[in-house]
Amino acid sequence: MKFSQPSSDDHLGVTAPPPSTNPLDRLVRHVGQTAAWLVFLAMLVSVYEVIMRYGFNAPTDWAHETTTFLVAAIFALGGPYALATNRHIQIRILLDRLSPRKRSWLELLNLVLGILFCLAIGYAAWVLAFNATHAPDGSWRLETSGSSWNPPLPAFTKIIILISISIMALQQFVRICRHWRNNQ
Repeated sequence: MKFSQPSSDDHLGVTAPPPSTNPLDRLVRHVGQTAAWLVFLAMLVSVYEVIMRYGFNAPTDWAHETTTFLVAAIFALGGPYALATNRHIQIRILLDRLSPRKRSWLELLNLVLGILFCLAIGYAAWVLAFNATHAPDGSWRLETSGSSWNPPLPAFTKIIILISISIMALQQFVRICRHWRNNQ
């Protein structure tokens, strides 16, 4: 399978595969573009805190933790978005020099390793999310920050990380299925 669509790296003599067009990736791109506004919200919260702290000597209890949560959520959601838009880091020196058959096998190996990585990280994310949402006796409770405001944002952050890794694993699975179907 040869990709001929030039990428933004075309000036380097590199041609990257075009972004995927499956329904999952289209949904992820739409959600990612909407979630990008969280950057603006984090900036507004930070500006509000600076004005209140230094302009009125009335610091907030919630601004720092809210900004940290928003930035962590944006970072976690960036993984599936980068995969959906094909903007993740790719070193294609070896791949571009191979025959189409060898390239296909190497791409399949890359997809399998990608899903295995997502499953391993996903397991760790599951353990963290479970521990953040359950007390040692198994009852439901949300981990809080322990600050004077004490929001459950640490639990929400761990849940978002788990969701993001799960989406990336699903994206990799869809790519494996498509690769297998296209190369049969």
